[in-house]
Amino acid sequence: MGRVSADIYPQQVGVPLERVTTFGRYLGGSPTNVAVAATRHGRRSAVITRTGDDPFGRFVHEALQGFGVDDRFVSAVPEWPTPVAFCEIFPPDDFPLYFYRTPTAPDLEIRADELDLDAIAGAGVFWVTVTGLCQEPSRSATLAALEHRSRTNPDGFTVLDLDYRAMFWDSAEEATREVARALPHATVAVGNREECEVAVGETEPARAATALRGRGVRVAVVKQGPRGVLGVDDTGSVEVPPVPVEVVNGLGAGDAFGGALCHGLLAGWPLEQILRYANAAGAYVAGQLSCSDVMPTPEQVERMLGKESVSG
Repeated sequence: MGRVSADIYPQQVGVPLERVTTFGRYLGGSPTNVAVAATRHGRRSAVITRTGDDPFGRFVHEALQGFGVDDRFVSAVPEWPTPVAFCEIFPPDDFPLYFYRTPTAPDLEIRADELDLDAIAGAGVFWVTVTGLCQEPSRSATLAALEHRSRTNPDGFTVLDLDYRAMFWDSAEEATREVARALPHATVAVGNREECEVAVGETEPARAATALRGRGVRVAVVKQGPRGVLGVDDTGSVEVPPVPVEVVNGLGAGDAFGGALCHGLLAGWPLEQILRYANAAGAYVAGQLSCSDVMPTPEQVERMLGKESVSG
């Protein structure tokens, strides 16, 4: 549930936008990419979002259908255009993003009274992001969905992606307040160190995971980039190393990680196996130019895991 866009990515690497001559168009938006990634692992997925009533909105529907993602919960907002996002690609670790979502975006017009609460309650995994909390009416809709889910399916996997992007918020303090309202309704929290700082005031991975679990989540996942990922659940703490890859574009890695995480949770794997698999999925996409259309299959993830074992 949450953000969607048409991603306009340069086809030249290491070139600033003002000098790029050719672009590719891709389906984007973090939770939308997670839904696509989950389908690549054989899972049925749907996305709750809104687009403009425009050609890019039609593109979103066509792309979702092409990826096998259910688009029945995607509706149009005539007043606002479908968002677009541009990026620049400067490997290995500089990928500036430029969002065109002002003064607001259709996916922030998701309304609580339009939600299919039965579908939300019945999903094997329900995934929401902190971005969905940044404005009304999306904020109230996201909280209503989380509260209903925690009331009707308290043992289900309810994932809060800490996905904090400063340009969508009036202040980090506001984001911290809203995350505090959402966390008690989540069973899984996922974020990088900076996002954990906004959420719970901690950047050190072990302390951040402990703080997240103290807010009620059962599984806390702290992504550390080139240092790998830390996870903590009721069985203890595990830390898995990064998978070596020549980075081309790191922007889709977290979403690939998320789709693989959903797959592992539904499969009932132990936490270490989930994190190794998700790490490998993220590494695969980091080595590609685009995002949604290169989400890996299980076979591609297994090949990345083979690289990890060789390097280890």
